[in-house]
Amino acid sequence: MLTNESTQTRERVLVLEPGGAERNYWRDLWLYRELFTTLAWRDIAVHYKQTVIGVTWAVIRPLLTMLIFTVVFGRLAKLQSDGAVPYPVMVMAGMLPWMLFSTILNEASSSVVSNANLIGKVYFPRLIVPCASAVIALVDFAISFVMLALMMLWFGVRPDFRFIFLPLFIVLAILASLGPALYMTALNVRYRDFRFVIPFALQLGMYVSPVGFSSAVVPQKWRFLYGLNPVVGVIDGFRWCLLGGQSHLYMPSFSLNLITIAALLWLGISYFRKTERTFADLI
Repeated sequence: MLTNESTQTRERVLVLEPGGAERNYWRDLWLYRELFTTLAWRDIAVHYKQTVIGVTWAVIRPLLTMLIFTVVFGRLAKLQSDGAVPYPVMVMAGMLPWMLFSTILNEASSSVVSNANLIGKVYFPRLIVPCASAVIALVDFAISFVMLALMMLWFGVRPDFRFIFLPLFIVLAILASLGPALYMTALNVRYRDFRFVIPFALQLGMYVSPVGFSSAVVPQKWRFLYGLNPVVGVIDGFRWCLLGGQSHLYMPSFSLNLITIAALLWLGISYFRKTERTFADLI
């Protein structure tokens, strides 16, 4: 099956052809971009519709987590911040990329099962579904980022020229989450009990990632291998961009982190593409 768009009528004609859907898969992703927009907008509307506190939850969740980490790691464990940056600001700068990562992973992992009716009836590249659900995380991220900006203003933390690199690390955070998200999405279709594993894995991942502390506290002999955690480089990069030169990137670990993200992304896309042809039967 392949899709051709007439330049005169602007109508899409679906032609049945053996192997066509597989051969033209990546082109179809672009041709179905309107479906991506529709699904993303629908998911955002459903996410915030009929909620008591609405978008306020995008502020309350990272704020409460930041307060807990500040008390546990900053006050009780006496861990140091990056340079002279106030501990709450350092934690919040790490909390935002983690929330972006975890929300994409959580939303995408259940997206195909949630759209079972659509998957079983209509042809389109299934990759659109988890990618569209990830847009919710970007909306939450934008709301939470405003709160971080206000905190930085309150504490007098001023970013320097490194701030211009922040969009690159936002993209890196999305790529870091999409690999595991696509893999978990495919597993969740075949094994429904994975929906119970994902929240536990994310909870554990938050404590082993440098969210509530600086990665500089990791012993030097383990610092390089710490880059195997896909979010370490992302969190360190956010702080490097936002904290006015008080935070530093450990390049050996960051280089390993980039390789890890690329490997997980390739693995996630490959496994998703390999299994998606069976989604309609399994759902």
